[in-house]
Amino acid sequence: MKKAISLGVTFKPMLKGIVAGLITLISLNAAAGPREQAKRIHDRLAGIPPTEAILADMEADIASGDALAAAYTAMDNDAFYSVTLKNWVTPWTNEPMTVFAPLNDYTATVIGMIRDDVDIREMLYGNVIYTAPGQGLPAYSNSNNNHYEQMELQRLPLGTVLQQATQTSVTGLEAEATAGVLTTRQAAKAFLIDGTNRAQFRFALLNHFCGDLEPLKDIERSADRIRQDVSRSPGGDSRIFMNSCYGCHAGMDAFIGSFAYYDYVYDMDNDPDGENGQLVYNSQGVTDPETGTRVVAKYHNNKFNFPGGYITEDDSWENYWRKGPNQLIGWDDSLPGTGNGAKSMGMELSHSARFSRCQVEKVFENVCLRPPVDANDRAQINSMITSLANNGYQLKRTFAESAVYCMGE
Repeated sequence: MKKAISLGVTFKPMLKGIVAGLITLISLNAAAGPREQAKRIHDRLAGIPPTEAILADMEADIASGDALAAAYTAMDNDAFYSVTLKNWVTPWTNEPMTVFAPLNDYTATVIGMIRDDVDIREMLYGNVIYTAPGQGLPAYSNSNNNHYEQMELQRLPLGTVLQQATQTSVTGLEAEATAGVLTTRQAAKAFLIDGTNRAQFRFALLNHFCGDLEPLKDIERSADRIRQDVSRSPGGDSRIFMNSCYGCHAGMDAFIGSFAYYDYVYDMDNDPDGENGQLVYNSQGVTDPETGTRVVAKYHNNKFNFPGGYITEDDSWENYWRKGPNQLIGWDDSLPGTGNGAKSMGMELSHSARFSRCQVEKVFENVCLRPPVDANDRAQINSMITSLANNGYQLKRTFAESAVYCMGE
């Protein structure tokens, strides 16, 4: 008992000190003037302190009522591209979703599109890729990542050296096969390697819808596109299929027909991790020897799990989620909701309201270092979603608006 009293007496001064420190911090934040706000904007966007000249310029903009201009000045620092954006995008490019991965064509393309104010929706369907020609780097290769790894090792400024090109000219994909970052080499290496190509769709949802398949499960959609490899009685129990498998596969399998002509090919014996593999697309007139069609063999794997299941014969897809509870995703009514190939499927995803909300929320959390927590934050998110649509889907502006909103924190 005496020890407890003694400890309580000992911690009282410490507790008072902590409270006093918090009160001081709150007071400083409340009293933050243009100079402090300018520094906070720069720290959040570039991750490093500004020079005295840059700080003075940003301070003047804020004092004159143009904090957005101050944020754009902060984004002129290459650290915004080479550090902030690189670390923000990299987890999207690998299954472990780790930031500790090399620069690659997926990451570089998103960075370049944000820098150049390209409509960010084209990230999932554009004929676009970013490389750094003329820098003494190894040439872009369809079978390795050396171009980007050397770019990073040499610490080249991504805000300067990246140049926009088409995938048709750099990777050789035909225009109809290009689907933004979904058809970069890195996306194929991460999500089309082995498996069933379903990972490509699932990680598109995780990365660009900010959610996994489970919340989208809908057991009232038709099962007619669920493929043969999905057992209808796993472990001999059909209830498992009906309660755990059906709801996800009904929607997902109807979508992922869009990647039926794509594969990631590598030498399994000499390159078991697929480091030197490449994306392959079966063009018109090319058939897979196992399927006899353009559809890659993996779409017919385990076909005896349920022979009565869907047999993929082409790259058609359909969005069954335009009906039922997933209408709330906010699909674009000007699109047909069905089509062929990854390009049109990527457009279906990126032209949804959920896609825009996801990008804005991710930017907000990255810049403000916290998720939205109250009515004011949610109103700001909605305001930035509207601004994104009204300003050509320029995501760099969303970074600036987030930094301005949080500059007083």
